[in-house]
Order: sequence, then structure tokens, then C-alpha cells
Amino acid sequence: MDDMVKSARPHRERAAKKVPHKPTRAEAEAAVATLLAWAGDDPSREGLRDTPARVAKAYQELFAGYAQDPSDVLDTVFEDVGGYGEMVLVKDIPFYSHCEHHIAPFFGHVHIAYYPAGGVFGLSKFGRLVDIYARRLQTQETMTAQILAALDARLHARGAAVMIEAEHMCMSMRGVRKPGATTVTMQFSGPFKSDPAEQARFLSLVRSK
Repeated sequence: MDDMVKSARPHRERAAKKVPHKPTRAEAEAAVATLLAWAGDDPSREGLRDTPARVAKAYQELFAGYAQDPSDVLDTVFEDVGGYGEMVLVKDIPFYSHCEHHIAPFFGHVHIAYYPAGGVFGLSKFGRLVDIYARRLQTQETMTAQILAALDARLHARGAAVMIEAEHMCMSMRGVRKPGATTVTMQFSGPFKSDPAEQARFLSLVRSK
């Protein structure tokens, strides 16, 4: 657990650190216009005239996770579960994020499992938690560790597992240009980490239809 928290902490601190000078909306739009001109087009032509404003507005939505705190999403734990203590699995949670190296999209699905220890989360919380971390500049590895660390810190489950499967446009559209290649990352705690049989069970359930 300590290793997982450490691996996620640097990125969380970067996200929470106050920018010395946050650009104004006008400055952001001017930066987009500069990039359009640098790419070789004319920002003043009709088709691009409103693009800087549209991009700035889109960035507010695409990177809304910087203004959100995971602890606010994981604020309610239901303790009346009738003694249930077996695995809870929420799989195929879709997400869209952007690689922090090229600001190119990557997208796919997140699978989350845990063993309750006194309470469970509402199922919608998992989708919201994924969105908070996805709507930041990310690496898939960091995002995997962050989701697990947030679950362990708030839910206090006996163990949790997070698996992400994604396609990265920085690999599909540029560079080696290998569309369809999938990257898989996993992070475990509790019995999922210590018992290979639990990992195998988790993976089997994720793959089952």
C-alpha cells in the first residue's frame, strides 16, 4: 500500500500545486491561435476564426479533473450490506483521457474490484472516480495507481484491484503508427496482491461475458 500511495502522490501534488500565474481566457485563446499559425494555417480564416475559443472551452471540460477532489466523490459508504463480504466487481467503465507527453487522447475501459470490509460504495461512484483522474493530463500507469490509492484510502477494503485497457493515439496516429495496439496496466492491494489465485479470479471475471 505504501508503495502504491508513493507512486500516485507525485502526480497528485503536481495537480494540486497552484500555478504561479494562471493564464487568462484571452491568453489561452491567443496561445491556440499561435499554434494554428505555427502548424501552417491562418487563424483568421473563417473556418478557424472561432477555433481558439472553442478549444479553450473544450479544455475546461476535458481537464475538469484538476478542479475535483476524489474524496468528495467517495464521500458515502453504505454499511448495511447484510453481511456481504465477497468480491464486488465493476467492469468495462469507459474513459477518455489525454497523454501528458503529447496531449494526444487515449481511451478504453477500467475494471475495479474489491473485497468489502464494513461497507460498500454506490456503483456510480466508480465511474465518477475514474473520470476525475481521466480528465487530467495522464499516463496510464499513474492513473491506475491513483485510482487504487483513492479506493484504499477511503473505502478501507480488505483488498482492491484496478485494471485499465486502453489504446493510445500517440502510438496509433504518430510515431510507430500501430493502430489497435492495446496497453494493459494493473495494480493490486490486499489478497489481490498477495494471492495469485485472487488475481487469476479477478482476471477471469473481467474476461467473462
